Amino acid sequence: MSDANPGSGGFGPPPQQPPQPSQPPSQPPAGGYAYPPAGSAPGYGYPNPAQPYGSPAPSYGSPAPSYPVAPAVGAYPQTPGYGMATQPSNGMGTTGLVLGIIGVVFSVTFVLWFFGVILGILAIIFGAIGRGRAGRGEATNKGAATAGLVCGIVATVILPLLGLLAFASVMSAI
Repeated sequence: MSDANPGSGGFGPPPQQPPQPSQPPSQPPAGGYAYPPAGSAPGYGYPNPAQPYGSPAPSYGSPAPSYPVAPAVGAYPQTPGYGMATQPSNGMGTTGLVLGIIGVVFSVTFVLWFFGVILGILAIIFGAIGRGRAGRGEATNKGAATAGLVCGIVATVILPLLGLLAFASVMSAI
């Protein structure tokens, strides 16, 4: 079972002592927190210059202190050159490299050589676009785009040509 009023060091509210009848209460209890008296030390934070420490605090019905209005959007001119840098668009070069590698693999397997030629053509296109973007400074992967272009040429031209020569040599031997 849990105790509703645990001792010191336990959980729950601290034990309260009943008021002694010989000592009259200094102030009647009020709802909420009381403000420090006029002669006491200031609390945390910065004082409100319009309201010195000794003055009474505003009640709940009074309006809250207002903050200054933000300046208009065009009030401060922007200095050129301090915008966010654009991210490089490396997608075309990377796509050319991936398609070129897959095209070479398909061209080596003589059953899928037709798909290798199609993927090689796409690798040439994407690799060329990626090299153009890298040349203009829009991308940072010029090496990957070049490798995709070379793999696309190998998958489209050289491997099918070697396959054709191998097929012709086998047919001439028969």
